[in-house]
Amino acid sequence: MKHRFALSAPTLNRSVLVMALPMLLTILIALTALVWSPKAQAQADDYPKRPIRMLLGYPPGGGSDLVARLIAQPLGERLGQPVVVDNKPGAGGTIATDMAAKATPDGYTIILLPSGHSSVAALKRNLPFQPVKDFAWISTLTTYPLALSVMPTSSIKSFADFVQRSKAEPGKFTYSSSGIGTAPHLIGEWILWEAGISAVHVPFKGGTGPVTELLAGRVDVMIDTMTLTAAMLKDQRIRVLATTAPKGMSPLANVPTVADTLPQVVFESWLGIAAPAATPKPILDKLNREIRAVLELPDVRQKLSDFGGAARPSTPAEFQARVERDIESLRKVATERKIEAE
Repeated sequence: MKHRFALSAPTLNRSVLVMALPMLLTILIALTALVWSPKAQAQADDYPKRPIRMLLGYPPGGGSDLVARLIAQPLGERLGQPVVVDNKPGAGGTIATDMAAKATPDGYTIILLPSGHSSVAALKRNLPFQPVKDFAWISTLTTYPLALSVMPTSSIKSFADFVQRSKAEPGKFTYSSSGIGTAPHLIGEWILWEAGISAVHVPFKGGTGPVTELLAGRVDVMIDTMTLTAAMLKDQRIRVLATTAPKGMSPLANVPTVADTLPQVVFESWLGIAAPAATPKPILDKLNREIRAVLELPDVRQKLSDFGGAARPSTPAEFQARVERDIESLRKVATERKIEAE
C-alpha cells in the first residue's frame, strides 16, 4: 500500500537542497578563504610599498596632533615607509572620519580618532558613515581621564563638598565644558544625573575659553581632559577635585575619582588608530603589532605621560568594545538629559 503523503521526487530534491544549502555556503566560504588568505598574507608581507596617510580631523598644534606626530615618526621607521599626518579639520572631526570610512581599504589610509568620535556618534543620528561598522579598529594609543578642576582658592574643597553644596543650593554653581555635546559636557551631565544635583552648564567652543574663565573666577568648576589639566596642575594654577578614572585608579596622588562617590561614572578619553572596515586582516595585524612596539619605546611612553595620559595598546576587539561601550553610555546620558547636537 502506497503512503498517501509520500513526497514526489521533485519535492524531495528541493527539500534536500534546502537542508544542504547552509552547509554548501559554509564550504564555499571556507574555500574562498583558502584562495584569498595567501593573497592577503602576501599583501601584508609586501606592505607598505609607499607612504601611509594618517588622517586627523583637527588642526596642527592640538593635543591629538601632538600624539599623531609622536606616533607617526617611529611607526614609519618600523614599517620602512613614512607615515604622513594629514590634518583635515572641520565639522567636529567628521570630515576626516568620513574620508577614512570611504577610503580604499588597502592599509594606506588610516586615521587617528579621539574619544570625541563616541560623543558625536551618541548625539548625531544622520552621520554620513556608520560610527562602528565602517571602521577596522586597530589599537588604542593612550587613555586619560577627565578632571574636575577649581581655582586653588575656591571655596569648594573636594568633590564630595561640591556634591553636598550643590544639593543644598541647587543651580548655584557653574561648570564649563569645551562645547555642547562634547565628552566634558556629557560627563558633567552624567555626574549631575547620578548625584541628583543641579549646576549651570557654561559651554565654550573649545580653545582657551574654559581655562580663562576659570582662572578669572567666572566659572566654578572646569571639566576637561588631563592633557589640558596636567600642565596647569604642575604649575599649581588649578586644584583638581576628582578624575573620571576607574574607582581607586586616579592618576593623581591624593586625588579621588568621581567613581569613589558615584560608582557608575567612569570615563576615560582615548586616542586610537583605525582604518576602513574592509582593510585585510593581515595588514591590520601588522599595524597592530608595530603600533604596540612603538608604544613600548621609553621616549614615547614618557611623552604620553607628559601629555597627561599613559600608553595603552589594545587588541582590535578591545578597541571596538571600548568604542561601543562609550557610545552606549553617552547616548543614555544624552537621552536622559535631553541633550541634542548643535
